Amino acid sequence: MLISPFPLHFKQALAASVALSCLGIAPHAAAQQLQEPQAAVSAPDAPVPETEDQIGFAADALEYDSDSEIVTASGNVQLLREGNRLRADKVVWNRTTGKVEATGNVSVTDPEGNIAYGDRFDVTDSLQDGMVQNMLLVLQSGGRLAAVSGQRVKGVYTLRKAAYTGCAVEDHDGCPKEPTWRIKAVKVVYDPVKARVKYTNASVELFGLPLIPLPGFSHPVGDNGGSGLLVPNLRYDRNNGFEVALPYYLKLAPNRDLTVTPHVYTETLPMLEANYRHLWDRGAYQITGYATYGSRRAASGAASTAPMNAQKDFRGHLDASGALQLTPEWSVGGSIRATTDRTFLRRYDISSDDRLRSTLNAQRIGERSYFSIAGWAVQTLRTGDSQGQMPIALPVIDYRLRMKDPLLGGVAQLQANSLAITRTHGQDTQRAFAAFEWNLRKLTPMGQEVTFTTYLRGDVYHSSDNLMNSVISYAGDPGWKARGIAAAAVDMRWPFMGEAFGGVQRIAPRVQIVAAPKIANLSVPNEDARAIDLEDSNLFALNRFSGYDRFEDSTRVTYGLEYSLSLPDFSLESVVGQSYRLNSRESILPDGTGLSDRMSDIVGRTTVRYRDFISFTHRFRVDKDKLSVRRNEIDATVGSRKTYATVGYLRLNRDANLNLEDLQDREELRLGGRIQFARFWSVFGSTVIDLTDAKEDPLSVADGYEPVRHRLGIAYEDDCLTLGLTWKRDYQVLGDARKGNSFQLRLAFRNIGI
Repeated sequence: MLISPFPLHFKQALAASVALSCLGIAPHAAAQQLQEPQAAVSAPDAPVPETEDQIGFAADALEYDSDSEIVTASGNVQLLREGNRLRADKVVWNRTTGKVEATGNVSVTDPEGNIAYGDRFDVTDSLQDGMVQNMLLVLQSGGRLAAVSGQRVKGVYTLRKAAYTGCAVEDHDGCPKEPTWRIKAVKVVYDPVKARVKYTNASVELFGLPLIPLPGFSHPVGDNGGSGLLVPNLRYDRNNGFEVALPYYLKLAPNRDLTVTPHVYTETLPMLEANYRHLWDRGAYQITGYATYGSRRAASGAASTAPMNAQKDFRGHLDASGALQLTPEWSVGGSIRATTDRTFLRRYDISSDDRLRSTLNAQRIGERSYFSIAGWAVQTLRTGDSQGQMPIALPVIDYRLRMKDPLLGGVAQLQANSLAITRTHGQDTQRAFAAFEWNLRKLTPMGQEVTFTTYLRGDVYHSSDNLMNSVISYAGDPGWKARGIAAAAVDMRWPFMGEAFGGVQRIAPRVQIVAAPKIANLSVPNEDARAIDLEDSNLFALNRFSGYDRFEDSTRVTYGLEYSLSLPDFSLESVVGQSYRLNSRESILPDGTGLSDRMSDIVGRTTVRYRDFISFTHRFRVDKDKLSVRRNEIDATVGSRKTYATVGYLRLNRDANLNLEDLQDREELRLGGRIQFARFWSVFGSTVIDLTDAKEDPLSVADGYEPVRHRLGIAYEDDCLTLGLTWKRDYQVLGDARKGNSFQLRLAFRNIGI
């Protein structure tokens, strides 16, 4: 039924009970009975009020005692007004005293979705204020409040002897359990308008044990978050001593925030960190900065303790990035990464990068075209590198247009590219080219897949200060140079498929023929094609150099075999191949690449997967003459998401020219793993070991076992808490970034709105 305004103002008294019942009752907070009572009433069937003055009402029975002026509704009582829904076993209103009581399995759902539970609600006829004993309020955001008593005055709730938790209070079997953490306080104030909870004399309990006091603590409620202190970060390392970082989160707007984190150390001066984030409908950007004043030493391979080698100065780091989508086709983006010196990032364990790259780009992606104009600069942090030799590229322009060939069929692509590289103390290079590429794919009646390719390109170069390039083969001739490139290729793959071992297997022989005339490669600079190594990914590439500045000018035949087996829970893929240069022209490919002789080395890859439990990849390169393994690379993962082990191994023994930094040999082992020994507990660890010795690097004096980094930790993670302790040991020395141990404690509470 709908209760209209005239019957003894009964609708108003009941509306007050609905509004005030958000103070829901729960068992005593000290006992921390935070479980929700099981609903004892049926699904709501109260009618929706037509006006704010009406109350939707439903009950099994309604009585009115005219002598005592008491109205009683009993049996599955349901009231609905202005989005608030009250359920109770019994509702009594005393007209004489103005007191309204709701008793028996009382629950109230407010318009925001918060649900209050209790045994009894007492409200006054002011319809605004009320008192509650033993309350439980389950917030829509996932947290819940329990208190011995509570009251509501002008919409603000004040709770006494209360507790808050964002954790589940039932296990996976539905049985009650103690929350992982809770905040207990003498007094708690919850303001629904501000969506914030404030505590008086609060403390945190973790696993039922008192942890730390939280004087003056407050936090937002809901997904929108709010300003406040975040959980401190505790850390110790040999460089800075004991560290305490106390972040403060400042919510500037729904789409903007700022986090300021002071870092205090026992062995060095404090550091300030700030992170600003801004999100809007077309993009986002973030700016992170670090600043301190302290002593630093020049980057070197050994730590120096001489006072004369240290100098005090401003030290810092800037890391900013962002992107903006102007239209569905056009976008702009960029990043700035810069630091004051080469050891700052490692000294404060911010990053282990040895080069920082700043970028700026604008691009348009169309249905058949691509256009990009970009620029970038590099700051080196490597010992022995000259910053003057680091390139600054501006502009880098690339345009591509893809279209169908109306005459022969296939797909044609036009490309125009321009690059200008400047160095403050090194070679400067400018390059521009225009290219045409045509590809036609055909299937023969016998099932052979044949691809025809034609490639034409014209280059123009200008370079200066070529003698400042330390590698002669990279320098080229100074001044203006022009170069023409032409190549044609036919690639044939013949797959055979059939049932095998309860699945499907595919065997595909592959042959490719590439023809290219002699090209003036060494007369132009080499800026982007320095890293070259024969492997399975570029075995059948038209140009096996990694960039545009060098093009493989040979007539060659490449042959290989592809194999795959697919079973319901198992897959295997493998490829092996080799190439042979038909002409006797001297190759520009350096020794150690596997391509310097007419007959190349043998390369291959094998990938094995079993469900989501095993993943194994092996890449290799075998010397064509001695069958020596020149490249041996293994990446393997065994286990589930909870418990797993990873192995990574790389050995490069290519006998390359030591002057070419991109071809230096090395041997490295990487191990990692995680073991979950309980439902929420796990241990984890990893290590990186440098196994390089004189066999790989003739100049090396290492014994073949040089640890780089060890890491070991223990972690706890459930639905509301992340807790971890990590030990790490670094063995590398860079200036004032000394080797040694570090310990870090990580603690994160969830469902507290920050």
